[in-house]
Amino acid sequence: MAETVRMTTLLEHGMALAGERNDLRRRLENTHKRLQDPSVRVIVVGEFKQGKSQLINALVNAPVCPVDDDIATTVPTVVRHGDPASAVVLVPAATAGGSDSATGDEPGAEPRVDRQPVDLAALADFVSEKGNPGNTRNILAAEVGLPRKLLSGGLCIVDSPGVGGLGSSHTLTTLTALPSAHAMLFVSDASQEYTEPEMRFLRQAMRVSPNVACVLSKTDLYPAWRQIAELDKGHLADVGPDIPLLPVSSELRLQAARLQDTELNNESGFPALISYLRNSIVGEAALLQRRSVGNDLASVTGNLTLALRSELAALENPEDTPQMIAGLTAAKEDADALRKKSARWQTTLNDGIGDLIADMEYDLKDRLRRIQREAEIAIDQGDPGPAWEQFAKWLEQSVAAAVSDTFVWTSERAQWLAGQVAEHFSEDETGLPALHVADTGGVLDPVAEIQSMEDGRMGPVQKILIGMRGSYGGVLMFGLLTGLFGLALINPLSVGAGLMLGRKAYREEQEARLKRRQSEAKILVRKQIDDVVFQVGKQLKDRLRLVQRATRDHFTDIAEEHHRSLTESVAAAQKAAATYAAERELRIREIKNQLKAVDSLNAVARQLQEEGVAAPQAVPASSTVPAG
Repeated sequence: MAETVRMTTLLEHGMALAGERNDLRRRLENTHKRLQDPSVRVIVVGEFKQGKSQLINALVNAPVCPVDDDIATTVPTVVRHGDPASAVVLVPAATAGGSDSATGDEPGAEPRVDRQPVDLAALADFVSEKGNPGNTRNILAAEVGLPRKLLSGGLCIVDSPGVGGLGSSHTLTTLTALPSAHAMLFVSDASQEYTEPEMRFLRQAMRVSPNVACVLSKTDLYPAWRQIAELDKGHLADVGPDIPLLPVSSELRLQAARLQDTELNNESGFPALISYLRNSIVGEAALLQRRSVGNDLASVTGNLTLALRSELAALENPEDTPQMIAGLTAAKEDADALRKKSARWQTTLNDGIGDLIADMEYDLKDRLRRIQREAEIAIDQGDPGPAWEQFAKWLEQSVAAAVSDTFVWTSERAQWLAGQVAEHFSEDETGLPALHVADTGGVLDPVAEIQSMEDGRMGPVQKILIGMRGSYGGVLMFGLLTGLFGLALINPLSVGAGLMLGRKAYREEQEARLKRRQSEAKILVRKQIDDVVFQVGKQLKDRLRLVQRATRDHFTDIAEEHHRSLTESVAAAQKAAATYAAERELRIREIKNQLKAVDSLNAVARQLQEEGVAAPQAVPASSTVPAG
């Protein structure tokens, strides 16, 4: 809190020094707004029934997230500091108020929501599959406030939905939340080592948010958890270096809280997890905040210093003023070129976005075509009818994984493009805009589920009718033939021939039905893939257009700030050249005083930047049990 007050004071001092420079004031005001939200978001993710909700309950020693064998989380639940304890659910404003006005927001704008207070004890009725099946209440999220010391530093813990598992379209929802989170806790229980869907998700998550820690839950239930931990560490080494793995037991933690047993709390493994959250997550977030404030203050003071020093040099050395004005005018012309639509950075951005859209479309189609080819091979190798439900689930998982990979790849390319644009600017360490290409929650919602298909099984009556239809001709033909030798129409030979031909007709009918089912299955797969390409491609294009606008606006503001600083520097130098001697001495003193204040603030900004890259001071985890 004291650090936040200190940085707020520095920002207010910087806004006062900015004076009439509204562009610089606006920049510091945005920084001030970010500073007022000290939240450090940690999202807890994992497969279905891995102990995510119980882990959060044990961390805060309160049953805030519903836990039971037949209960699954369907709505994200955010747990943050609050006194007294409370709970609210967030719903779309149009849904709550019965108005359609909320649908008219600009693309990319934050959706308007209503906050509805609910009883904390009844929260499960809103956020669980049992109380809110399929999220029929249309709840966006739930927020819980608790008076806990662990949360007092701004830590917010997010319980993510686990319905459907990591191999389903819910992967996209989880990946959507990662760019806005400071860290991710990946939870997997000690019953088995990491599965392939878990490893695939971890690789994707590491590319979106590299600040990842893994939690091995339910160690109290599985005596062989140490062997599982060693196997998991080997898998994590293949994903990335130095990913921590923290074995914990939520049940032991809760039992320790009830008994006030410090030794049992240590055995639960939670002190190490809390130490990680305090030092590596909250501590790093504080450093990042200091570095961000320092960067903005340094940029603003640099712009202010340019105009002040130019005017001071013109006042103290009038004979050098023409040369200085000529140099500033040339620099101003260069800055003016950066503001034009024909500027090279604008060309780099426009060409890069065009290339990125084309590459994104190719990448998405290529991934989905590979899935389609694999699906058609599987269909040709067997009967898709009886296993259609399992096949549809595999197709959904494969498509979701392919779309996730495309989102992550596109996000990386967008960040790379922003870096290419930044190279056109001469400012040192030009900041990059915050780009969230992966903010595509519900991207597969417009895509309907793949249609169902008959299993192809024939009933006894159907089989008899097919056999009789095929055997009728055989009985009649061989009956007439044997009638030439004095035998009856129906005799052993005609019956045997009828049975043979009936069996042949039955087999041919089976083969024909199989071919029809295979053809129908391929058509359904192709329609599903085409629908995904159409819907996902459109939404990704929209996101990339937002990226283009955000990048353009970000660097346009930088160019405007630099241009205005040079313009005011030229004007100040020209004004100083015409200043009389008496006024010149007074103005020199004023400028020196202003420069002293600006340089002092700049020195503090540089100190904040240095503090922002220093290692955070470790805060030892308390071995005491949590208070109720």
